[in-house]
Amino acid sequence: MYVMLTQKLSKGFKSWKAMAEANAEKIKGFNGKILYAGSHAEDDNSMVVIMHYESKEGLMAFKNDEELTKARQEAGALTETTVLTILSDDALMDFPS
Repeated sequence: MYVMLTQKLSKGFKSWKAMAEANAEKIKGFNGKILYAGSHAEDDNSMVVIMHYESKEGLMAFKNDEELTKARQEAGALTETTVLTILSDDALMDFPS
């Protein structure tokens, strides 16, 4: 399952990136993987993440993990602005190869 996450930041992308790297094992534990994460070129406090989860249960575990939510907030994620969108499996990826 592919998921797009968008959110606003208060401390810029570098702080969020460090938090994600520090929580790699937790993300793996949800059977999740970040395929892309970055800020808008013109706004370091607006970001997009494309993730893949093996199941909806893994996504929900990520979404509902209070410890990870707190770490995200401490890194500057304005979690009240977070939007999670489940994407279609009918996608074009790594094209052209």
